[in-house]
Amino acid sequence: MTNLSRRLLPSTSALAAFESVARLGSFSSAADELSLTQGAISRQISGLEDQLGILLFERSSRGVQLTEAGRAYAKAIGAALAQIRTASLQAMTKRHGDTLNLAMLPTFGTRWLLPRIPRFVSAHPEITLNFATRIGIFDFEQDGLDVAIHIGQPNWPGAECTFLMDEMVAPVCSPEFLRQNPVSKPEDLAGLPLLHMASRPGAWTHFFEAVGVQGVPAPGMRFEQFASVAQACSAGLGVALMPLFLIEAELQSGTLVEAYPQQVRSPSSYYLVAPVTRMDLKPVALFRAWLIEEVGRWRNEPFYA
Repeated sequence: MTNLSRRLLPSTSALAAFESVARLGSFSSAADELSLTQGAISRQISGLEDQLGILLFERSSRGVQLTEAGRAYAKAIGAALAQIRTASLQAMTKRHGDTLNLAMLPTFGTRWLLPRIPRFVSAHPEITLNFATRIGIFDFEQDGLDVAIHIGQPNWPGAECTFLMDEMVAPVCSPEFLRQNPVSKPEDLAGLPLLHMASRPGAWTHFFEAVGVQGVPAPGMRFEQFASVAQACSAGLGVALMPLFLIEAELQSGTLVEAYPQQVRSPSSYYLVAPVTRMDLKPVALFRAWLIEEVGRWRNEPFYA
């Protein structure tokens, strides 16, 4: 290994010390966290600064603060160390078979995917599933993930998108809200409090265009997740556009009802996404085949029809 190569690969102990001080803002706190003396932490940081040839911290009587170079280095090193810890944990806990790291959408994951996962586990007990929650496009490599369930368009850079299903949405609200605000035609919805999803800012505009109602939807409360929207609807705060298959329990219990019996195909669809470099991995291929089969099974269920 050349001198430059050695310089570009600091010891993990030095990096761990730096990451701890950067995160906690204190040499003494980092020493407590890593079960080292404050002097040992100081020597690790000084050695790292000498190796890199840059100042990572500004020292003063009030403590330490990251320099601009230190902040940039901490951001990059934190992600790298997290990935190393994850890989080490997987290596330590893995017994036999393979592992699949799956990113899922919160509501889709808990209400549609997870109830069906026992069938995959039964069919492929050799594969260990690890679940993470993600919304939007992310970096598979940096997050250590193999596949993702994605809502949107099939335009994920460097990845292959497998179509799963369209999303059909309909306006829903609480029964009491509907009694107080009867809806006999789509135009009636435009005058009601409309609840919005942050991830679907144009959903109401698309709905009204699809049913032939002109005008811009009124602004209203905005939420990050479907679960929060469903709760707001149940509380009588307004009307929301929801995929009916994700609120099947609320519809069957009567907590929510369709404000107007009109489903509209959303501009977004559900996809299974995997980096092109991982498509041929056994866990990815098996999960993809199983999920496509599971979607076909779901389409034949009574509620879907």
